[in-house]
Amino acid sequence: MTTLRTFQNEIEDIHMREISKQRAQALADKENLKLSNLKGKGKEDGPAVSPTQSKMHELNLPNEQANFQEMEDRILRLLRTQNPSDHDIARDQIAALLTQNNGEYVLRIGEKPPREELFSGELTDASPGWTGTARTADEISTLTQDITRTVEEVGGKTSVLFEADVGHPRISLLLRLPPPNVALTPEVRCAVVGNVDSGKSTTLGVLTRGALDDGRGRARVGLFRHKHEIETGRTSSVGMEILGFGPSGAPILPNISNTADPDVIRREKLGWEEISVQAAKIVSFSDLAGHERYLKTTLYGLTSGAPSCVVLMVGANAGLIGMSKEHLAIALALNVPVVVCITKIDMTPPNVLAETVKQVVKILKSPGCRKTPVFVKSIETAVEISTSFGKERLCPIFQISNVTGEGLNFLRTFLNLLPSSEGDTEKFAVDQPLEYSITEVWSVPYVGTVVNGIVNAGSIKAGDAVLLGPDSNGNYQTTVVKSMQRKRADVTRAEAGQCVSVALKRIRRAAVRKGMVLVTKTDTPPRAIRQFEGQVLILYHNTTLQKNYQAMLHCGAVRQTVRIVEMDHPQGVLRTGDRATVRFEFMSHPEFVKEGMKLLFREGKTKGLGVITKLL
Repeated sequence: MTTLRTFQNEIEDIHMREISKQRAQALADKENLKLSNLKGKGKEDGPAVSPTQSKMHELNLPNEQANFQEMEDRILRLLRTQNPSDHDIARDQIAALLTQNNGEYVLRIGEKPPREELFSGELTDASPGWTGTARTADEISTLTQDITRTVEEVGGKTSVLFEADVGHPRISLLLRLPPPNVALTPEVRCAVVGNVDSGKSTTLGVLTRGALDDGRGRARVGLFRHKHEIETGRTSSVGMEILGFGPSGAPILPNISNTADPDVIRREKLGWEEISVQAAKIVSFSDLAGHERYLKTTLYGLTSGAPSCVVLMVGANAGLIGMSKEHLAIALALNVPVVVCITKIDMTPPNVLAETVKQVVKILKSPGCRKTPVFVKSIETAVEISTSFGKERLCPIFQISNVTGEGLNFLRTFLNLLPSSEGDTEKFAVDQPLEYSITEVWSVPYVGTVVNGIVNAGSIKAGDAVLLGPDSNGNYQTTVVKSMQRKRADVTRAEAGQCVSVALKRIRRAAVRKGMVLVTKTDTPPRAIRQFEGQVLILYHNTTLQKNYQAMLHCGAVRQTVRIVEMDHPQGVLRTGDRATVRFEFMSHPEFVKEGMKLLFREGKTKGLGVITKLL
């Protein structure tokens, strides 16, 4: 029987192999087109060298894969000489460091604590394994002032994340370049999941609005979109919320109230547009439904939203129960990093809280998860784990109270430092033809049909002629991008990895559905697929899966019922834990899918995971 872990590794291999193949093919097509255009235009010019590349060559700066630690040491060494020419080189190196890290970098001065002790919460000044250069408090203070001044020279801002001036003096600084406009603001996408009444909407209300909860759910009311949600207190749709962080790293909160003085009037509520304009980084939350009845909505939010991480909310008073386990299993199956937030710690007796913590740790360490739980109880831990938790199978655990505000500062610091979603070059390719998947459709008065979605590849501009499809017959129709918005602020261009809304010219609302794509206008539009083959693993089924079995398939933004046409299993049936190559057929209309795309199918409690290996 194949284990989930080995199957996931195989899926990742197939996914990466197919993506590399598609990118290589697209680049070859691009080169051929370029060569054919250059024929008859005389000799080709040599490859152009950008000013940045030549500057980096002059300075002998390491490339993106180089060791940033060496760069840090060199910058600090140059700044300490107080020589004007050394200062200029240090400034250029800082600019290169920021450019290579999407406009932000965490610089640590002083000795670094051993990570094992830091993550286990047992760090002391006597702990063995401290690394880096030991510095005095005065040296750190002088270097901090030099760094701040130098970063300001390149147009950036410096803020202190963490500082310790006793024992092993050390400081963590956030260096950040404000983006020139909203179109280039880095975004982190987080999906928030958990059981009913675990505190998802309340936590988001407190994080994004700034005012603490009253213990009766006041903070969540502003997040609800429907009357029945306000009446029942239960989310039934995918709610979208944003939290902006300024260049200094401080959160931009719409309605800060002075909790010590209830008579102080709250500052006027900020809209998404104002937050977007002020923010140097935006964290977008998808508030997904916790009730079992809305599982298909939650699943769609997880597969179509391409989240950087999943925030799993666990009520301290109830523990990891019901749909929380289901949501955790789906996040693990999709290989999305998981963050756990244990809420309601103010109202939970200490013995019940200890039991919940013990249960969460046990589940995370189980063979199905194989995660290393890390309790974030200091700013230093939040800073250290934010950049590495996804790659190292670590699972940060925050214990928070939305009424007293305990633990929220650690969570905000962690969210502020998460790497941006569009920076993931494995998922999103900038140098490919346009591919934009549609996840929402609206009809806006005086604007027309507006679609929301993610740019999976290439770039899109206002005024571009694009193809929309496939429709129910597998055809594509030509349309033009009238205008675009990102977080409700007008933009003229969007790059791969970004989530934008696009207004389409002369397209009826009824002609568009979720799962459609916008692609570059060419003479040969992409094929609409009715049948495909995939490698699948049955995660759970209470009896046997046979030919003609129907289930709901989730594959990126595509959500449609499929039928099993045939399978290569010796017995001709599939049970829990079986894997096979299965041929699927879409029941109602063809879709745009590609080889290497991950898929998840479900029907009742039946769940299967897989990857598309062949289009038929």
